[in-house]
Amino acid sequence: MIASKYASFGQTLHRWADAGVDLLFPPRCATCGRAGERICARCAQLVTPVPATICTHCGRVQTMRVPSCVQCEGDADFPLDHVRAAALHIAPLREWIHLLKYEGRRDLAPAMARYLTATLADTEWTPIRARIDAVVPTPLHAARLRERGYNQAELLARGLCQQTGLPLRTDLLHREKLTHSQVGLNAAERKANVEGAFVATPACRGLHLLLIDDVYTTGATLRACAHALRDAGAAHIYALTLALPSHHEPSMHHDLPHS
Repeated sequence: MIASKYASFGQTLHRWADAGVDLLFPPRCATCGRAGERICARCAQLVTPVPATICTHCGRVQTMRVPSCVQCEGDADFPLDHVRAAALHIAPLREWIHLLKYEGRRDLAPAMARYLTATLADTEWTPIRARIDAVVPTPLHAARLRERGYNQAELLARGLCQQTGLPLRTDLLHREKLTHSQVGLNAAERKANVEGAFVATPACRGLHLLLIDDVYTTGATLRACAHALRDAGAAHIYALTLALPSHHEPSMHHDLPHS
């Protein structure tokens, strides 16, 4: 309780500080430099939504819409009830994610979270939205959190909750294992890298939870989080990420370093 009060106070200070900076130095678009907004309306329209041609089971891009893709065939261990991404991991969204994760641009998170909010408003999510008990960001290990100073997934989740009124819970899932970077690893190696990395609390028993992350590459991190939540008794687990690699990208296994 005390920790959460301090966290809330810290967030308030950050908002006040950001407001003061905006008065002294009006924000400029992260892409075109236009004054007035961190992501201007013109550049916001350049983000490419995920096409309809996906696997409806895992949410990955396919050449046509299918109920189960090659990756999903024989996968009886898929722990997510529904998983989707808001947009493709290409410019300008790819650059915004890099700025948020590695350049300290926390101020971009609320604008980027609007894409999550828009996706959640889709009719596909209508029956699910009504059942969501809490939004859970994929957590960072304490050492990585100290190094970066913030969790980008939590900032996105917080923006989503502020825009939708859904409750945010950062106490249900913890990252106990400091993993290596996922860069350069294939799907099997990514899965092994994060296996056992997350632990969920008994407080999630019976809950319907929405996992939030920035990039959905092979899904290894989301799967590991979902398995931990299921082991702790969560009833249903859904996942929504900001970006998804398209099948046109050179490799789904060589994205930016993942948390």
